Amino acid sequence: MGKEYLTEKFSVIEDKRHKSYVEHELPDILIIIMSGVLCGLDGLGEILTHAQNRAEFFEKNFGIKQIPSKPTLSRVLNMMDGDAVAKVIIEIMKERADIVGNIIAVDGKAIRSTTEPGKPHSALQILTAYLTESSVVLGQNAIHDKTNEIPVFQAMLNFLDIKGKTITADAMHCQKETCQRIIKGKGHYVFGLKENHKTLFEDVVLFINSDINAESIEQYRTTEKSHGRIEKRICQKVKDISWLYGREEWSGLQSVFAVRRIIISKNKTTDETCYYITSTDATAEELLRIVREHWKIESMHWILDVVFSEDECDLLSENGHKTLNILRKLALLLHKQFIAKLTRKVSIKTNLLNCLMSDRFLLQLFDGL
Repeated sequence: MGKEYLTEKFSVIEDKRHKSYVEHELPDILIIIMSGVLCGLDGLGEILTHAQNRAEFFEKNFGIKQIPSKPTLSRVLNMMDGDAVAKVIIEIMKERADIVGNIIAVDGKAIRSTTEPGKPHSALQILTAYLTESSVVLGQNAIHDKTNEIPVFQAMLNFLDIKGKTITADAMHCQKETCQRIIKGKGHYVFGLKENHKTLFEDVVLFINSDINAESIEQYRTTEKSHGRIEKRICQKVKDISWLYGREEWSGLQSVFAVRRIIISKNKTTDETCYYITSTDATAEELLRIVREHWKIESMHWILDVVFSEDECDLLSENGHKTLNILRKLALLLHKQFIAKLTRKVSIKTNLLNCLMSDRFLLQLFDGL
């Protein structure tokens, strides 16, 4: 991926600096920050050290002749519109990745380092719509209060192309208004069901777990062994929901189902059952696949924390956090694409280290776009 491509993309982002004081072009600064993120770095000091040690690399491959100072990096990162950056990066992901699959998982993630002292729910949270089979972000919005996820998600549906897609989300988003909007957009939904809808939840739990209804339930089972543990999954789909009180209040509702996960390891056994509603009349096998696809967004958020150390990022500005968050998601996509082509698979963490140590590896990640 040449500098021309990135410069063209980044040129739509407003540079709020006075032109007479600009020594480093905005696209150059973003390329340097992106490079640091591709190497797994998040602190500005680390990114600056990386850039200084790779000055020749940046000049040769991107025509960047001068590395900006840390104050310049910080000032530009903080003043850039993080939402505008996210929009550009999402556009790049859509253009440069293979867009396949029909499952859009929606989930919010808090950046814990932004929590204000004494206010545990004040952390910046980013709600993401994620095309699971392609590892592509389709949209995201920042929120500051967990309860605000619901209207933010509903507003997000206004600009997402959900026709023919299945939207998955946790029980917080099991809302009648949300279901209605998805059906109106010609999509489908699979939502977790918990006691925020107490009567509906209790009716579904009672029906699925009653022996007298066994003939009315379709089952599909899987068993997997990996990393020294056995994981069993059982999906139970109710074939007919004509008995379900209030079903007509849920737009498009076709079925209810449960997924039981039994994990057996050397030290312990866990047994958990989750319940769902859906507007699709898919088989129990397909419903289990959809639920497993949703776990991919949770896995993505876990990688942002554990591999990219997002929760430890100590930037002060919301714009900076938004920008680094979407760049980490782009980096994760590029690393996944790169690793998928390798004969001998390596971990994402190992690939980050390879990029940090080798110009060749890092350039291949850029070229992957």
